Amino acid sequence: MKTASLHLYTADTPNGQKISIALEELGLDYRQTNVDLNKGEQKAPDFLALNPNGKIPVFVDEQEQVTLFESAVILTYLTNRYGELGGQSAAENLLIQQWLCFQIASVGPMLGQLWWFRHGTTTRNEQALERYRRESLRLYGVVESELVKRGYIAGERYTIADIALFTWLRTHEELDLDMSPFPAVQAWLEKIAKRPAVQRGLAKSRPEV
Repeated sequence: MKTASLHLYTADTPNGQKISIALEELGLDYRQTNVDLNKGEQKAPDFLALNPNGKIPVFVDEQEQVTLFESAVILTYLTNRYGELGGQSAAENLLIQQWLCFQIASVGPMLGQLWWFRHGTTTRNEQALERYRRESLRLYGVVESELVKRGYIAGERYTIADIALFTWLRTHEELDLDMSPFPAVQAWLEKIAKRPAVQRGLAKSRPEV
């Protein structure tokens, strides 16, 4: 298989970092295009031809003639195609998909809004900050309640569910969230951050200086 036919369009955001980490974990050769979101490159016609929603990441498998956007779909494609980072049974795969949906529907939107109201606007909105801070802490509590029972979010194996949640939950310092109530989450974040492929994926997501 000519893995050089894989092409990732990404940026240094939690959703972009997910795919870089997964590709590094799988040991695949791939090309990467860093999209400058501040310059609006994601809204350029060439990019919109890949993703009409104008967001990263976008993943292209030229050999299979597959172009995908939405990070959860890309992660699922990679596990299905290469047979790693997924479950070992239909039940395990459903559990992984459940936690991917939890990240997409809850963690990403709430933490993303908290980040925006803290860093993305010049108008301070205390009501919005409190709402998203409170909901973000609740979501950390949900993850804590699972990680006290097992080593990883979807069982005892490291999967794409861990990758998807890791890139978001690691932003707690930027969000000024108190992590003391979540020791299991802290230990899990530290464990995943030590993985060489995770470190490579995060480094590759950063724009060149």
